Amino acid sequence: MKILITWWAGFVGSHLCKRLLDEGNEVICLDNLFTCNKSNITPLLHHPNFTFVLHDITQPFRMQVDQIYNLACPASPVHYQKNPVETMKTSVLGAMNMLELALKTKARVLQSSTSEVYGDPSIHPQPETYWGNVNIAGSRSCYDEGKRAAETLFYDYHKAYGVDIRVIRIFNTYGPHMHPSDGRVISNFIMQALKNEDITIYGTGEQTRSFQYVDDLIEGMVRMMNNVDWFIWPVNIWTPFEFTMKELVEVILALIPESKSQIVYQPLPEDDPKQRKADNQLAKEKLGREPRVELKEGLMKTIEYFRKFI
Repeated sequence: MKILITWWAGFVGSHLCKRLLDEGNEVICLDNLFTCNKSNITPLLHHPNFTFVLHDITQPFRMQVDQIYNLACPASPVHYQKNPVETMKTSVLGAMNMLELALKTKARVLQSSTSEVYGDPSIHPQPETYWGNVNIAGSRSCYDEGKRAAETLFYDYHKAYGVDIRVIRIFNTYGPHMHPSDGRVISNFIMQALKNEDITIYGTGEQTRSFQYVDDLIEGMVRMMNNVDWFIWPVNIWTPFEFTMKELVEVILALIPESKSQIVYQPLPEDDPKQRKADNQLAKEKLGREPRVELKEGLMKTIEYFRKFI
C-alpha cells in the first residue's frame, strides 16, 4: 500500500513511519522540518520503500496514494505558540490540502486531532460527544481552535464530497523521539530531573492528565485507519492511566534515584486544563483497543532515551 504521512519527522510521525515500513508499505513523508529532531529521521532515509519530500503542508501537494495520515501541526505549547498564525494555517490549510488530495486520489485520510478540542473541560472523563470549553482568544487558542476547525473540514468534505475520512483525538502521549525541550510536561520533568534542576510544577500540582505510551497510540491510529466498521464520529485514542502532576513527578524521581532535583511551584498558565481523561467506550467498541504500556514501564524507556541529551 502507498501511504502518505505529513509531519513525519516529529515524535509521533517517526514512530508511525517505522511501523508502516515494517509492515511492508511504501511510505511517502512530507515535512518542513520545523520541529524535527534529525536523529528521528536518519535511520529511515535509506530504506528502499521510503521517500522524503521537503514540503510545507500549507501549500497544495499532488501524488497518487492509498492512505493519508495527516499529523501536521506542532503539538507542544513551546512550538505552537511561537508563531500562532502559522499554527492555525498549518492546521486549517494543511487539512484542506490533504482533503483535496484525498478527494482527487480517492484515498482514505485520517486526521490527527487532539484532546485539546475539549479545552478546560466541565465534563470528566471527556466523551467524543462533548463539545468542549475552549477560549477562542487565549495563548493556546491557535492550536485548540485550529484542530477544531480541521475536524469540521473533515466532516464537511465527507458530507459534501464523500471523502473517506477518519478522525482521532489524541491524549497526552510520550516516549522516545520526543524533543527534549518541547515544553511538554513529561519531557520537562525528565530533563529537569536528569540535569538536577528544579522541577517546575504549575499551579497546585493537582491537575490531571492521562498519559499514553507512543506504541499504544500508534496501534490505535493504525486500527482506526484500517477499521472496516466505518463511522464518521471522532474517536478518543485513550489511556486509562490518569495522574496528577505531583504523582507524575514522584514516579519520575523514583526512576532517576540519583537526581537531586527539588520541586518548585509556579502560577498556572492561561487556560491550562484542570482535568484531562478520555471516555474510552467508543474506542473499546469500535477498535477493540486496550492500552498495554503502563506509566512506569513507558517512563523507563523514555528516560533512557533522554539520557543521551545530558
